[in-house]
Amino acid sequence: MSDAGNEMTGRGREHDRDGRGGTSTAPGAREQMGPRPGTTAPYGGVYAPVTQESPWASGFVLFAALMMIMAGVFQVLNGLAGIIRNTMYVSTPNYVYSLDLTAWGWVHLVIGVLLGVTGAALLRGATWARVTGIVLVSLSLIDNFLFMPYYPLWSMLIVAIDIIVIWALAAYRKPV
Repeated sequence: MSDAGNEMTGRGREHDRDGRGGTSTAPGAREQMGPRPGTTAPYGGVYAPVTQESPWASGFVLFAALMMIMAGVFQVLNGLAGIIRNTMYVSTPNYVYSLDLTAWGWVHLVIGVLLGVTGAALLRGATWARVTGIVLVSLSLIDNFLFMPYYPLWSMLIVAIDIIVIWALAAYRKPV
């Protein structure tokens, strides 16, 4: 077939639309637009390889998402204990931030459910989940700090988990 015939079918002789030269003859193969990675770019630069980001979380974000889900489950259990049987916790007489223990139970339950849902969204790669996660984990940290006189060891465990999760979410950088 002549060059004119190739131009009519859309297949250039040596240069296709991306300017690299050559075409793929494999059935079902898609043309890649743009230059090959590692080739020289205009103005003396080098093209970087194109990476496609996975929708699933990786590295520290995976760790943070799993810890958020775990802290959310802990919060839900803590909340249910406060709602169902509020005599489980010792009431402190002169605590500045004293609430009814059933109210504390509802606060823990709501925060726990929101943490679990946001952690699951973070696992799926939702972009809103990272910032929302930092905000919710910060609220969880403050909540458990204020709840410390009622159940100190449990609250300190959740505060420690929350600090690690905030660090993991705030220190995350997209892979290049």
